Amino acid sequence: MNKNETASMISFNPISIAKLAIYSFVGIFFFFIPIEFAGKTTIPLDHIVSWIRGNQADGAAIYALLMIIAGGLFPFYKGTWRTNYTQIVFSLLKLGGIAAGVMAYFSFGPEILFEKDMLPFLFNKLVIPVGLIVPIGAIFLAFLISYGLLEFIGVILQPVMRPLFKTPGKSAIDAVASFVGSYSIGLLITNRVYKSGQYSAKEAAIIATGFSTVSATFMVIVAKTLGLMDIWNLFFWSTLIITFVVTAITVRLFPLCKMDDKSSAPQHETFEHSRLKHAVIEGLSVTNQAPSMLVNIRQNLTEGLLMAMSILPSIMSVGLLGLLLAKYTPLFDWVGYLFYPFTALAQLPDPLLVAKASATGLAEMFLPALLMANSAVAAKFVAGTVAISSILFFSASIPCILSTEIPLTIRQMLMVWYQRVALTILLSAPVAFYAESLLSKV
Repeated sequence: MNKNETASMISFNPISIAKLAIYSFVGIFFFFIPIEFAGKTTIPLDHIVSWIRGNQADGAAIYALLMIIAGGLFPFYKGTWRTNYTQIVFSLLKLGGIAAGVMAYFSFGPEILFEKDMLPFLFNKLVIPVGLIVPIGAIFLAFLISYGLLEFIGVILQPVMRPLFKTPGKSAIDAVASFVGSYSIGLLITNRVYKSGQYSAKEAAIIATGFSTVSATFMVIVAKTLGLMDIWNLFFWSTLIITFVVTAITVRLFPLCKMDDKSSAPQHETFEHSRLKHAVIEGLSVTNQAPSMLVNIRQNLTEGLLMAMSILPSIMSVGLLGLLLAKYTPLFDWVGYLFYPFTALAQLPDPLLVAKASATGLAEMFLPALLMANSAVAAKFVAGTVAISSILFFSASIPCILSTEIPLTIRQMLMVWYQRVALTILLSAPVAFYAESLLSKV
């Protein structure tokens, strides 16, 4: 039987087509289709997490604490804590995360740690939501990535993703999953695909540092904090576009441009059929080879729980350390001087303050918004965009990337972070002044 006959049989097998369509729809529904429930419109996955947080708040807090403890001890149980210097440091920090988590849950410890933007913020606003959304989201990832949808989208979007971002078309789903769900979900997808050999190290690094931004839900929180909800559509769409324009630039800069670009199972860019037909063939071939639904769900849930265990103690320790440094030391003031030339060139109001606020995003992405909440509109707009577009921060996304097998070092991530912040300041400034003119007319 030749290749064309095999392709034809795959393409027109009704059972395979139904399986691809139904399972893919389930994944798309839970991650990408907003629905209204209890007066709130968001994706079903977010509804599930919100319901648990609202109706099982005590249970969610206990679960988060147990995951912190398990995650802090896990590297020592597995012996991975001594793999390299970075693992030693972060494993010790995870032990500190256990101490911070216990203090946050039982509300004891130094008073300085219990100001609203310290332990309470980390535990309630970051740890609990991330701890829930990663494993719950992992369950539905089985439908999204294991039955051919990823391959179908990959073929369709090759003409866009490869020229702009130097990544396969299927990487588009990582970006969308991060944006509508969580950067941790996007990284979970990226890590799975990278481990299967379908992404090269360079492609996985580009996706992790360029697409895994905070969710649209968190963008609302940033906009509310900065008083920008009156121009929400402008803030939302301009920030989204700027984030990906910055990514298109950074992939052409060192260190990303010099990373290994060989994958063990590369996606072919040429095919014998029309693009749509080939996309269907690729999707159905994966559908036919997929293991049972229960096996997929169990595998994804296991990986989701392990990732949550790895992330949560790091958020508590590294995040707390970053918040303390930002609030009580001049460290980020000094780092801010690295961005002063860009804020001055952009002619932003109070350019030194904007530069320093932008630097604090390295500790926690929400800090620039907190620090600039009472500033001029243009300065607030830039700070809000930087908080979202910079992507890399020590309280969550950097430890999350380090918990995957994507070969990125802290040094490389710091270089990419600096590039992203500098570019975001320059690209967002014209939009910020336009936003200021709009609000002045309200």
